[in-house]
Amino acid sequence: MEKRLILAIAFSLLVLLSWSAFVSRVYHLENKEVTTKAPPAFKAPVEQITPSVRPPEQEPAPASLFKYAQDKFEITFIEPLAAIKEVTFKLHQDYKFPLKYGFMLGDKSPSFKTEKVTSESVSFIYSGQNQRIIKKYLFSNSNYNIWLEITIQNLSPAPITLNLPVVLGILDFSPQNIQSRYQDAAVATKDKVRHFNARKNLEFQDVRFLSLRDRYFCAIMEPAADSYQGLIKKINSQESEVSLVAQRIVIAPGQQIGQRFHIYLGPQDLRQINSIKPDWSGVVNYGAFDFIAQVLLQSLEFFYRVVHNWGLAIVILSLAIYLLLFPLTLKQMRSMKEMQALQPLIEEIRRTYKNDAQKQNKEIMELYRKHKVNPLGGCLPLILQMPIFFALYQALMRSVALKGASFLWIKDLSEPDRLFKLPFSLPVLGNEVNILPIVMAIGMFIQQKISLVSASSSVAEQQKLMLVVMPLMFGLIFYHMPSGLVLYWFINSGLMLLYQLRIRRTR
Repeated sequence: MEKRLILAIAFSLLVLLSWSAFVSRVYHLENKEVTTKAPPAFKAPVEQITPSVRPPEQEPAPASLFKYAQDKFEITFIEPLAAIKEVTFKLHQDYKFPLKYGFMLGDKSPSFKTEKVTSESVSFIYSGQNQRIIKKYLFSNSNYNIWLEITIQNLSPAPITLNLPVVLGILDFSPQNIQSRYQDAAVATKDKVRHFNARKNLEFQDVRFLSLRDRYFCAIMEPAADSYQGLIKKINSQESEVSLVAQRIVIAPGQQIGQRFHIYLGPQDLRQINSIKPDWSGVVNYGAFDFIAQVLLQSLEFFYRVVHNWGLAIVILSLAIYLLLFPLTLKQMRSMKEMQALQPLIEEIRRTYKNDAQKQNKEIMELYRKHKVNPLGGCLPLILQMPIFFALYQALMRSVALKGASFLWIKDLSEPDRLFKLPFSLPVLGNEVNILPIVMAIGMFIQQKISLVSASSSVAEQQKLMLVVMPLMFGLIFYHMPSGLVLYWFINSGLMLLYQLRIRRTR
């Protein structure tokens, strides 16, 4: 029974990990306050600026782009739109975080010109017949904090009514985008922060801030004033837009109004985000096991500050979790030993009631009860490892700290270890030779072999099958996973194997 349960857990692990690759594509709607109505149209007395939130269909011309650089990042601006096309993060292997039309004022945005560029700001200006618009980005040299100031002046003799959306960015769900499965949008209202995969049209009232993210980085925008709507709008079959829309604003002749937005453009790093605004921490989310993932990441960061190597920090974390669960591991070993001691009696019951399966199971369960043996006791540590494993899986998959972090022969702990590549491709495995999953599977084979007990021919055949199936299944499951996660499981399995060998020598 124990072997079957372990196989069932392994199969569940395979299914859940496969499902996690697609779960981000499923839309989860929890809040009943969310509606899909279009925002109301407002009528202006004379002139009305009511741009659609749909971005331009054509890509901006190269001549319209210019770059603004600081120590931490380089921003590519689209000058006519006074918008951000993408951000390149210099401290993270020049990772490109696309916004496409970030902070654009709708698709009918007037044609801006660059007004002034300093070491701490970039400003754009549009001067038309009826209005003047100034957009100014204020940057911090010490962190990823940005302020956006928009000033609109009415130059006409009549009032102007505004219903102006400010686009945070565009999410690209096309198959060509390898980051698409990690993308989502977060919306903060008065009660909580909720995450959506942004594949449907949604409207939110009284939004505190909006966010969008990919695997490692995020953009957050919070209006300085209240009463903003949040929009998630599907542009086409592969793109969605996230934007804020203010309530109707009327500007009298000769007057001007200002809008201010607090922005974060940087890694999904709680320390970085909390240093700017702790309320934004809800943007960093690891799914169903978020709390466990946060604790594990904080523990991992603590170990890193001690040893200054992420791979070694993972090894120490594995050791710490193993020691934490060691009482259960000890109970597992004792349970296995008790099960082995009962094996001859179980075989005798199977022979006696070989034609009566119901009676056979009843007698075996009675035998367990009589000797106070829990047939599932040996699987308890493995079951308890599952939430830890899935939490760590989500945390390490999104940990920007591991991106580019090396350990031994591993060049990037956020990717498979890739010792070398073959000149040809193999089914399932591809052309990469990943050593850690292979060594881990060999270790599991030895562990399974040590735990074999004498049994009848039919049970012995099942054990031999498990001896091959279990290591092979886990090896395939882990083969293309981030090497940091495989390293954790490898160390944990290795410690289990060493303890089993020690118990075997003391017999």
